[in-house]
Amino acid sequence: MSADSTITTARVADSVERIPPSRIRELANVAMGMDDVIPLYFGESNLPTPQFIKDAAVEALSRGQTYYTENNGIPSLRRAIAASTARLHEVELDPETEIMATSSGVHALNLTIRSVLDPGDEALVLTPVWPNGSGNARLANATPIHIPQPLVDERFTIDFDALEAAVTPRTRLLLYTSPSNPLGWVATENDQDRLLEFTRRHGLWLVADEVYERLYYEPETLGAPAPSILRKATRDDAVIVIQSFSKAYCMTGWRSGWFVARRDLVQRVAQMNEFVVSCASHFTQVACETALEQGEEDVNRVVSLFKANRDLCVEALRAIPGVTVPTPDGAFYLFPRIDGVEDSFEFCRRLLLEWKVGVAPGVAFEDGGEGSIRICYASEPAVLEPALDRLDRFIRSGG
Repeated sequence: MSADSTITTARVADSVERIPPSRIRELANVAMGMDDVIPLYFGESNLPTPQFIKDAAVEALSRGQTYYTENNGIPSLRRAIAASTARLHEVELDPETEIMATSSGVHALNLTIRSVLDPGDEALVLTPVWPNGSGNARLANATPIHIPQPLVDERFTIDFDALEAAVTPRTRLLLYTSPSNPLGWVATENDQDRLLEFTRRHGLWLVADEVYERLYYEPETLGAPAPSILRKATRDDAVIVIQSFSKAYCMTGWRSGWFVARRDLVQRVAQMNEFVVSCASHFTQVACETALEQGEEDVNRVVSLFKANRDLCVEALRAIPGVTVPTPDGAFYLFPRIDGVEDSFEFCRRLLLEWKVGVAPGVAFEDGGEGSIRICYASEPAVLEPALDRLDRFIRSGG
């Protein structure tokens, strides 16, 4: 190349530029350079993956199950997912055509959203919420439209009037999370009926993130799942349910999930997966199948532990002046609102630097989140109690 040649700098795609950086990760990166931090910012337990699940993966590796599988996952895992769905929700699914195993719940969310949104489309998203749904809409060159969930009588609700007002000719889907990250809110049967009626009437896809369904604390029998939209939907409904092995089975690092959807979408997404990751890893799928078939006792133990943690944290937070915290019905988060906090990131940054407690700022969870913080209570009391004590002293000192 000659010395006087003009060099034009190549640029990244606009869709990538539109993805804001994670405010949670921004704080976590600071915390990781500090000593003795109590980390409650990420959405994961510090419980290890149960040994029988790890053993299943090792045995699969020993058998040489390290090759490509079907794009939509090994048939035995899809059958295990169908059997689990029938047992938990009394819903019959066709494992051949209505279920796809994925490399994490995030992967399922990415594939399905990209499959139903075109550039210029709009996606309605109930917030505050984990931001990856909106991020995936932006990566599809679509626009997320946030509909905050108001707090009414100590319970988060859905503003259906706001949903109606937000619909335009470009609206293509509605995304909600139940149990919610970060709210812990769980959709009631009436909520589900109205969401289905709304999306049917407007011809929209209804995407339900049900990753936390096993972490549900309100039923008479602890360990029963949160109500699934699958109980309401027909096979012809434009409904997508996102799932993951990460939370209930303590498998965050395994990156394994699945989704359930109308058969024409599953077929198309499976074809598209060839150009993304091809398939989830074989030995991991075997371990996930084992988790579904043998993991009920461990799930019940985890739910019992998390419920006790929830109650401990709610009691402690309600004793702090200026803190409002609804009791969550599911997931493993609290989302307390703190009087006088107008910059939740700065509040969390100071809490981290001055008291070495890491929590997530409410602003990280999109519209409606500012003024709150998210606390993950999936650690043992020996971790939670000192963190809550430090938070109490920080707030009482003026925050």
